[in-house]
Amino acid sequence: QVQLVESGGGLVEPGESLRLSCAASGFTLDYYAIGWFRQAPGKEREAVSCIDRTNAVTHYLDSVKGRFTVSRYNAKKMVYLEMNRLKPEDTAVYYCARKSSCSESDHDHWGPGTQVTVSS
Repeated sequence: QVQLVESGGGLVEPGESLRLSCAASGFTLDYYAIGWFRQAPGKEREAVSCIDRTNAVTHYLDSVKGRFTVSRYNAKKMVYLEMNRLKPEDTAVYYCARKSSCSESDHDHWGPGTQVTVSS
């Protein structure tokens, strides 16, 4: 059974950092890309970043470039989203999702999400 589970969210102050984890199970992570998304209250879900099978990373939001990094550890079946210099506008539920490559648009499995709140 394919599963993705996010963790690591929480309440932090502006300027602080968080590392989100996406734990994969039920499939071989090596063969897939993992995308990170977020959805703020009252807003549509937006794509944040994606890491491909070759570890190539794409950031879709200009606002996270230079602050967010994505990495993967296939042997542990984990993907990470490191978020630095967090801003209140980063507050959202963050999701990871699986797809065949970052160039594809469809994700076939999603995690339940983890809440990130940035507030003083």
